[in-house]
Amino acid sequence: MDKINDCNLKISQLRALVAVGDRNSFSEAALELGLSQSTVSYAIATLEEELGVVLVLRGRHGATLTPIGEEIFEEARQILRLLGNVLEKAEREKGLQSGQVRVACVRSIATHVLPKVIARFREKYPTLGVVITEYDRYAEVEQALQQGQAEVGFTLLPTGKEFDAWELFRDEFVVLLSPGVLACDVPLSWEQVAEYPMIVNLRSPQHNKVIQEHFLQFGHTLKVDHKVREDSTVLSMVKQGLGATVMARLTAEPIPEEIQVRSLPVPLERIIGVIILADAILPKGVFAFLDVLKQVWVTKL
Repeated sequence: MDKINDCNLKISQLRALVAVGDRNSFSEAALELGLSQSTVSYAIATLEEELGVVLVLRGRHGATLTPIGEEIFEEARQILRLLGNVLEKAEREKGLQSGQVRVACVRSIATHVLPKVIARFREKYPTLGVVITEYDRYAEVEQALQQGQAEVGFTLLPTGKEFDAWELFRDEFVVLLSPGVLACDVPLSWEQVAEYPMIVNLRSPQHNKVIQEHFLQFGHTLKVDHKVREDSTVLSMVKQGLGATVMARLTAEPIPEEIQVRSLPVPLERIIGVIILADAILPKGVFAFLDVLKQVWVTKL
């Protein structure tokens, strides 16, 4: 330890030794480092003086490391590599000390997915913020990323090639029935579903289309009696016996206990994914957020 305390080695000397050892040439080492040849030569000379050993033999055919020079060359390379790791970690930490992650999503994601993720994210990165913007449609979420209004989005998969996307989970479309409409042990048929007066949300045209197309595959259509604009209104009307609805389970949560929940005769599901713009240069905090998101939902699933 006393020898280390008395040592005056410089990083520039180690860089010069590694460059000369790699190139076997003072002139090429100087070119690589962007220095003059005399500066590189001086760095090697002062390093040899400090260590008290000859590291490099100079000759007409270039520079050759001595046996001890070879050993110290390898150690110097390792020191520079470790120093690079230290600097990289420091830069990464500085990139995570401030800023915010902007997230675009629909209400059901903001309600049921993000709170747990944000809580875990704040525990790990207390100086980073998360800004949530809610939209009525998934197309609006994707547009927000394209227009630079958010870095992370939640949408239906598959999506466009302009995004890098990962599947987060799958969500089943369920039939929600009024209390007492159907006995618990009676299976639900297409004919029964088609006969119920249906309540739909006007602000979910994409889901309504998917459901209609699913029904048509089996020769049936929805009999729509009521069109409203809030999921809570749909659930309240179903609870009061005014009709039934087909809704993604996550969207319907929390489902009142009185409402019956049934799968469709042939199940239908949607794929929820997380997206970022492909090839975008994003803040480090975005990738930290994605890491936490994956940890939370892999554990959950």
